[in-house]
Amino acid sequence: MIKSFDEVLEKAKTQGKKKISVAVAQDEAVLQAVKDAYVNGIADAILVGDVAKTKEIASKMGIDLSKFEMVNEPNPKKATTTAVRLVSDGNADMLMKGLIDTATFLRAVLNKEYGLRTGKLMSHVAVFETPGIDRLLFITDAAFNMYPELKDKIQIIKNAVSVATAVGIEEPKVAPICAVEVVNPNMPATVDAAIISKMSQRGQIKGCVIDGPLALDNALSEDAAKHKNVTGPVAGKADILLLPNIETANVMYKTLTFTTKSKNGCLLVGTSAPVVLTSRNDSHETKMNSIALAALVAELQKKNK
Repeated sequence: MIKSFDEVLEKAKTQGKKKISVAVAQDEAVLQAVKDAYVNGIADAILVGDVAKTKEIASKMGIDLSKFEMVNEPNPKKATTTAVRLVSDGNADMLMKGLIDTATFLRAVLNKEYGLRTGKLMSHVAVFETPGIDRLLFITDAAFNMYPELKDKIQIIKNAVSVATAVGIEEPKVAPICAVEVVNPNMPATVDAAIISKMSQRGQIKGCVIDGPLALDNALSEDAAKHKNVTGPVAGKADILLLPNIETANVMYKTLTFTTKSKNGCLLVGTSAPVVLTSRNDSHETKMNSIALAALVAELQKKNK
């Protein structure tokens, strides 16, 4: 089982090179990530944005842009539209957010005419390699769905499972995370967790094993689960953490990012093509990891067509 981003990158190198369309490409971290993806044989790129500014930044960084296709569109909103159209028209396999605010970027992704809608719920999946954890953790949803209902959580799980499967994790273990590991009618998240777990047991949600509710310690640590006498196929072994709402997930995401030496990558899935949706202040390493994840998801989508 793949347990690190080094292994993710190695797997991405073994498949055919993908093409990524970058919206508003004039950003140092974005250009460094795109260069790294190219050098590693993971992805080519179409750089959409202000070409003069992009070349100026690349020159200062010593990056040769001659290998990349460039589309000049100085207006950020129009550049984003162009980048999305390149993906929806089949000229690129995946989309990447550059130096553009998330709201404007997502409006283009969700556009009914040329966007990447599929009719399914879209959701954000963050993948973490964290010291002390012997596996990758898939955290969802820290950026897109605010207060998902039961039906939304089911699709969010399916989206996260698709990413885990693309990475190479067979039948990932899913923990619906709550404050406690028992069902409490006064805590709706625990009720949702119990329903989702029963659906999994009955084969209504395929490709994964779901068990909950689980508190975070019981999901991550076999010792903690044993100490509290929490048993089950997921206890202490969770790969995917379904957080109850965006506030919980976002706090966990930022806690891992800023208080640990974790590596991570992020995607928006449930779309017709994977979308690299990172923060503008994320490092080039995070962006590079995200491109590798997107390439693996794009390959899986290609195989499933």
